[in-house]
Amino acid sequence: MKRLILRYHFFAMGFIGFLLQSCNTKFRVWVGPEGQQKIYNLKYGKHKRQKMDIFLPKNYPSDSPVLLIVHGGAWTLGKKEHMIQIQKMLFKNNIPSINMNYRLVSRKKKITYKEQLDDIALAIEQFNSLTEKAELLPNNYIILGESAGGHLALLYGYQHPDQIKKIISLSGPTDFYSPDYLNSFYSRYTSPTIQKMVGIPFDRKKISEAFKEASPIANITDVPTLLFQGNQDILVSQHQGIAMDSALTRLNVPHKFVFMERTGHVPRLFNKRKRDSIIYPNILEWIKK
Repeated sequence: MKRLILRYHFFAMGFIGFLLQSCNTKFRVWVGPEGQQKIYNLKYGKHKRQKMDIFLPKNYPSDSPVLLIVHGGAWTLGKKEHMIQIQKMLFKNNIPSINMNYRLVSRKKKITYKEQLDDIALAIEQFNSLTEKAELLPNNYIILGESAGGHLALLYGYQHPDQIKKIISLSGPTDFYSPDYLNSFYSRYTSPTIQKMVGIPFDRKKISEAFKEASPIANITDVPTLLFQGNQDILVSQHQGIAMDSALTRLNVPHKFVFMERTGHVPRLFNKRKRDSIIYPNILEWIKK
């Protein structure tokens, strides 16, 4: 009963200020049995993209990590709704989660991946202010990203081991600077997108340190990492995942590399069998490990 009352207080008091700020938005709250809640389009900043969905299942442990979900879309597209199936799966398995939008890369608006990392930090800061009401611990997150979101999850996770306890990357690119990348066919068709994401010109003959700074493989810390990679991925080369696995092994970072044969990019979108038999079980095992 105490938990149920506190959960209701979390909704009624913790969000009323945000609700007042959310006029003309599709802010919605669903409250289910035993204090379950789904909060949609909660603002965590002033930009129209700075919104997040929070799912709180029933009777989760107070030390339960919160899954922070980062969508993909080549840094310039995508939205949190594309990750709703993962968030529903987590909710069904009694795991609290945040599914966030973030500002999209734009040369005109001078938004790069760094501003996207800032948005992750801001979403975490906002939820940290609410953790006591939700009976959860602050700075106790697992970050999960898909494709470009996988890149952001890796980079943010390695830069913030005080907040991020584990990382999960589905088909995330990892390397934008090494000779292997620069000399690959993969770099020929991805470099225009990478250039836009980093925000400076891409010169393969004299690559800027900024591309190394943006590469998760050059920023590894000891945050445990789960990687998914398909061997037929034409959007993120399999060598990105293989190289990351080798780097994590070399640095003795706890990790697991799930390399899937006859599999393309972000297979959860296309292959229900692999999603249900490989991807979701590995995600749940990694969370509970």
